[in-house]
Order: sequence, then structure tokens, then C-alpha cells
Amino acid sequence: MTAKKAQRSPGKPTVLLTGIAGFIGFHCARRFLAEGLRVIGVDNINNYYDVELKYARLRQLGLADADTDRLRRESDARLEKANLVFYKADLQDREKLAAIFKNEAPDLVVHLAAQAGVRYSLQNPWAYMESNILGFMNILENCRWHQIRHLVYASSSSVYGSNLAQPFSVQHNVDHPISLYAASKKANELMAHSYAHLFRIPATGLRFFTVYGPWGRPDMALYIFTEKITRGEAIEVYNSGNMERDFTYIDDIVEGVWLVLNKIPAGDAGWDGKKPNPATSTAPHLLFNIGSQRPVSLLHFIELIEKNLGRKAEKVLKPLQPGDVVSTCADISDLRRHVGYAPATTIETGVERFSEWFKAYHGK
Repeated sequence: MTAKKAQRSPGKPTVLLTGIAGFIGFHCARRFLAEGLRVIGVDNINNYYDVELKYARLRQLGLADADTDRLRRESDARLEKANLVFYKADLQDREKLAAIFKNEAPDLVVHLAAQAGVRYSLQNPWAYMESNILGFMNILENCRWHQIRHLVYASSSSVYGSNLAQPFSVQHNVDHPISLYAASKKANELMAHSYAHLFRIPATGLRFFTVYGPWGRPDMALYIFTEKITRGEAIEVYNSGNMERDFTYIDDIVEGVWLVLNKIPAGDAGWDGKKPNPATSTAPHLLFNIGSQRPVSLLHFIELIEKNLGRKAEKVLKPLQPGDVVSTCADISDLRRHVGYAPATTIETGVERFSEWFKAYHGK
């Protein structure tokens, strides 16, 4: 897993992107490559969900069938294609991650790798400690020692936990998470702030709100519902469908990440410790919601899936799941002021695009 140490280029920057085989990471990689950046992708390709979908995403980024065959066989690999370098590696492995930073000399880091899922955190809590806490700690330490210009990292709307006041604002207190996944994401925000304060590492945390779209995760509601309705199977509808989500289309998410990546925080000289704003700091650290600010009822969401599939769903009504919340809605005004963020994709358009991709990918 060694390579000749790279030198920073005076031209387009190099970005280290964790979770590149994941849903959001894959789409961000496509954008970064299209913008002319050199991308260093890191992913362990774990089996939390279908690894073949992850390999298919990597092939979309330029890897060949022979490359993904090699990744299936080897637990430790480095592949290079044009402006893309891919490492199969665990973020928990301190030596490997340190070698990647040393060899590739990234200017920027976009950290999206994490153990995702609220419900899975009830079944396998240690996965969240290992990936989301230890893995993030290793990212921060390498950002510290390699003079990274800007760290952008994924947080989650789940941090709002027991909060009921909506839309959720980054000015709100988030000290009451109701799942270990949410707690791990809140911990990431605190860890990043401490490193920004101590070592002046510019960092921006993005609280993603229910991201969906083509190449999406099979453990998310849109994929699950579409797959089951296509097969003629019943779908489980929690809280009897009395739920709302601020569904955010993947292209809008990627645009937000790109805009934020290119605006490095410097710290707020006017920050008042007697009246602390949770979203800013004297340290170069910022927090933003990244959503659509247009919550959609779960039942309407299902109706849109039915319309695009041309089939009705058989619904099995279930109670609210532990760790779940009834409603989410993002206040995106801070992100709009900061970088001009303006989500443009309606839920009708987004579900239609996902349905078209799903049928093509699965040959339906």
C-alpha cells in the first residue's frame, strides 16, 4: 500500500474523499472530477449493503471490470485512473491512513465515510464507535499533521433528536440525540470544533437531510419501497404513515458540498462566549443544514413511487420505530447566505429520476 510521495500541485487542488463508493461520495467524486480536481478516494467497501452496487458506482467513475474483480479478491489495494486514485482501506487503520495522506498530499478533505443508519445502530453499536468515532479521529489527526486547507465532513439531521421546534436550525441546541448514530454525529461536530480551535484546521460540518436519488442506498425508504412494490411485496409504513421528511435530491446535495468546499471558514471575530451561537465559533469551524426546506408526507412520497412504477403498494402499518423522529425540516437560511445554496429539484422530479435509474439498473 505504498506509493511515491506526491507533491502539492500549484494548479487544481487534490481532494481526499472518504466513502467514495457510497451514495453521496460517488456523486461528489463525479462532480470533483468534472471540475478538474485530482480525487483520492478511500473506501473499505463493507457489506452493510450490497457491495455490487458499490462496485458498479466505482465502474461509473472509470474503474474497469478487472479493477473491481481485484478489489473483491484483495483486502488492501491501490488503483489509479487518470485523475482518480482509489484506495481500499479502513479509516480505523492509522498506519494505512497516514500513508495515504503522506503519499498523496491532499489539499482538501471531504469526509463522507461513516456507518450509516439509525435502526442498525440498535443492532450493532460497535460499528458506529469504530467507524464514526475512531475513523473520524484518524481523519482529524492526519488533517492536523498535513496542513489541510479545508475539511468538509458529513453530519446528519439526526442530531436534532428530541427537538420539536421546526424548521430545525443550526442555532438550536442539539444535546438530546435519540440514537447512537445521532450521538456519533454530534460527537464528530464536537471533535472537529476542538481540532479547529486547537490547531486552526478549517472545518465545515454539513447536516444532511434525507438524501435520495439515482444510485441511492438500498437501506433507505425510497429504494426499499421501490424494490418491494416492483416485486409485489407489502411495504412496512411506520407510525401509520404519519411522518414527514425533508427529502433532498442528490444533485442539490452535491452542489451544496461543492460550494462549501470552495469557501474556507476563518472564524467569527464577533462570536460571543456569553451568548454562544452553536453554529459558529472564534475557531475556523462552521455548521450548516443541507436540505430542501420542503418536507413531504410519507404517504405522498409513496404515492409518487406508485405513480412512477404504475403499481399500487400494499401497506402494512407499523408503530414508530425506536430512534426515529416523526418529522424533519431544515432551516437552510445560513447556508443560503454563506454560499448562495438554492435546492432546485422537486420531489416529483427526484422520485421520477430515481425510478428511471432503478428500472435501468435492475433491468426492469
